[in-house]
Amino acid sequence: MLTPDLPRRNHLLAALSEDDYIRLLPHLEGIELTKGQVVAESGVSQGYVYFPTSSLFALLWPMEDGAQIQTGLVGNEGVAGIGLCFGTLGIPGRTVVQSRGYAYRLAAAVLKAEFDRRGLLQHLLLRFTQVLLIQMAQSAVCREHHSIEQQLCRWLLLTLDGSPSDPLAQANDSIADMPDGRRAGMTEAANQLKAGEVLQYRDGKIALDRPKLELRVCDCYSIGKVELDGLFPRKPVSAHQPA
Repeated sequence: MLTPDLPRRNHLLAALSEDDYIRLLPHLEGIELTKGQVVAESGVSQGYVYFPTSSLFALLWPMEDGAQIQTGLVGNEGVAGIGLCFGTLGIPGRTVVQSRGYAYRLAAAVLKAEFDRRGLLQHLLLRFTQVLLIQMAQSAVCREHHSIEQQLCRWLLLTLDGSPSDPLAQANDSIADMPDGRRAGMTEAANQLKAGEVLQYRDGKIALDRPKLELRVCDCYSIGKVELDGLFPRKPVSAHQPA
């Protein structure tokens, strides 16, 4: 059993005005999520969106051969299942819990009512959608033009950014959950990072040297990071501050 987090450990919720947050708070349901849970899928009506605080979500694109390509990650900087804003069946793809943790879910009807107010929450959701689209585009560019080592560095940095609770454990899960077609290449890239003392395995988990990761990663990471950093008008409150 995980210790519940405060809602404002999620950056998007923390960026709301006090009035918007207080209005939303009674509708936010804290929930513990387990790895592998599907929270959104193309063609299937979804009842909630999820604001992660310590969990991490993978955005997956299913292929005809059964493989799934990861196109993005959502951590405590945003919201999972945002396709709900654009229709009852959302947008193509699948959103799955990458690593267990805590989140706050919001019912579809409440989200729609808030979105239709055309206030700050709508603005933040639209901006976050833009960030996700950029992240997806950068993932495609990265797969096509950059080395597997650079892709792994980008993935590990995104994991560190979105997982405040146990980012190294999340990173370990990320490598283990690579699609079969790329897992061997990622394992080789991880060994190269290990040789360069960028990555080390300790007691079954990963220890990372972030400055060295940032030196090795391609510019796809920084492009997305600039967009994400510009999303929020203020920083989230401390976990010790009142909810």
